[in-house]
Amino acid sequence: MAMAINHSISKYLNTYTQASTLAFFRLAFGFMMLFSLIRFASYGWIEDFYIKPQFHFTYYGFEWVKPLGIYTYLLFIICGISALFVAIGYQYKTAIVSFFLSFTYIELMDKTTYLNHYYFITIVSFILIFLPANAYFSVDAYKNSKKVFQKIPRWTTDILKLVLGIVYFYAGLAKLNSDWLFKAMPLKIWLPNNADLPIIGFLLNENWVHFAFSWTGMIYDLSIPFLLLYKRTRIFAFVLVVVFHILTKILFPIGVFPYIMIVSSLLFFDSSFHKKVLEYIAKFFSLSSTIFENGKEKIQNFDLIYKTKLAVITCFLVFQIAFPFRYVLYKDELFWTEEGFRFSWRVMLMEKAGYTQFTVTDATTHQTIMVNNGCFLTTFQEKQMAFQPDFILEYAHFLHDFYKEQGVNDPEVRVESYVALNGRLSKPYIDPKINLAKEYESFQHKNWILPFNDAIKGL
Repeated sequence: MAMAINHSISKYLNTYTQASTLAFFRLAFGFMMLFSLIRFASYGWIEDFYIKPQFHFTYYGFEWVKPLGIYTYLLFIICGISALFVAIGYQYKTAIVSFFLSFTYIELMDKTTYLNHYYFITIVSFILIFLPANAYFSVDAYKNSKKVFQKIPRWTTDILKLVLGIVYFYAGLAKLNSDWLFKAMPLKIWLPNNADLPIIGFLLNENWVHFAFSWTGMIYDLSIPFLLLYKRTRIFAFVLVVVFHILTKILFPIGVFPYIMIVSSLLFFDSSFHKKVLEYIAKFFSLSSTIFENGKEKIQNFDLIYKTKLAVITCFLVFQIAFPFRYVLYKDELFWTEEGFRFSWRVMLMEKAGYTQFTVTDATTHQTIMVNNGCFLTTFQEKQMAFQPDFILEYAHFLHDFYKEQGVNDPEVRVESYVALNGRLSKPYIDPKINLAKEYESFQHKNWILPFNDAIKGL
């Protein structure tokens, strides 16, 4: 049995595919990232999210990642130039490493801006470090014919399809919960906000439409990777992808994520399609692509470096498959505590709103200060902090340090907190008796989160 498995793996690793597919994705990915960064800067978000705030919420273990003041602009410039070089395949290895590091640093600077598609971009850019994406239709290959290859190992494109499939399938699994399927939550709250849209707006107040969207979204996420894989359903599946994501873009403010998913789904098409697109681009810009037609098959030498690369990527994929299920290690309701919620492809499953009133008490005099959150946080930060326990804890420690510097003796920080989840009435969220200044972030369950006293059944 083991020998048969090893033989199948060896056979697969020695199969090849056209390099045009990976080149197409490199080009599209790089330019989409460049556009996304330009868009982010044009809206003034670098200033609003990273420079103006006096406090930033950090990820556990990455507290050292901070905005760089005015040099944050330089970080975005480096990231943008790297994205451009990735797109055109110039100094590709340096460019993709630079993009991965700079983009990931940007993502980690403040978790207030966390989005699933930022995480997706980080994962893809990390994988691209190990792939020969500059073997075809690149400046590197144009300048050095030794880097030109017509065919590359098949796994170098399949791995990107797998990652995309994980995103969709896990998002579908996450929708198999009672709130989404049997209460149409939170779509029942969100969809009526678009009732003024032309043509379909009048339908968005209808209860049956809310359930139709919920069930269709679940079925779409679970099935679309398989429909894209199967050649006979691929065109139909791509039409579904376009319609689904354009509709999502119209209804919800989620940035460039729909376009990223649409373009990424083109990975499943035959390499002949990607080659025709690249040839059209070359013709449009009056570029000669004949040099790329002389490439050979990139036969891999299974030396130590290559085996190490395969081992790293395999471990990375295993991690991506297992990590989203870490929530099962926590006993309480995931949507309530959010312990294990991020980085698990749980896309648009909750509508939470919170209220927090912090008090700081002098341990010696017992004098109490009512905190005005607006003095320390932006409106967006305060909104996000109000219903996420790790935000509340980190902010409590910030208040402790701030008031200690103001002369308060061993400040005790407590919070009166209420949270509403998916249309339920607001409930007490954090134990108001707990001095949060004495609690610390860890992977352990936060026992100072009050019970949910309800049940959301599902995965």
